[in-house]
Amino acid sequence: MDQVDKEILRHLQANARISNAELAERVNLSPTPCLRRVKRLESSGVIRGYGAELDLKKIGLTISALVFVQLTINSTDNAAKFEDAVKSIRRIQECSVLTGKYDYLLQVVAIDLADYEKLIKGELANIPNIKNLESTIVLNQVAVNFLPPLIST
Repeated sequence: MDQVDKEILRHLQANARISNAELAERVNLSPTPCLRRVKRLESSGVIRGYGAELDLKKIGLTISALVFVQLTINSTDNAAKFEDAVKSIRRIQECSVLTGKYDYLLQVVAIDLADYEKLIKGELANIPNIKNLESTIVLNQVAVNFLPPLIST
């Protein structure tokens, strides 16, 4: 991956709907070589996909929370079962494996506090091998940075 590829990625992260002609102009390439580079980045898995950034409150998901999960025993089998279970819960936006006291961090969304309680008690707490769930409600998201340091310079 050279500097031109990084520049392409930076522009696509800022606006994935940019036309190839505009992207090519911004990275000082003609359209055909630019498109070849984008296709190569896609086929190699550097670009995993494209999506829309949604305003969750405007679609009725007013609660965002972080849930820390500790498994009873963090074995390969227990971890695999937990990960399979959380993949089926659509309101889990993200699941990260951690080191330290907790084994996982979940980012979840809910319609309201009653819906959040239902998610915790009705779905998450029923996943086998969970020792502890600790959650905190997000009051306000101050910043989101989709540009990793490798690409931002």
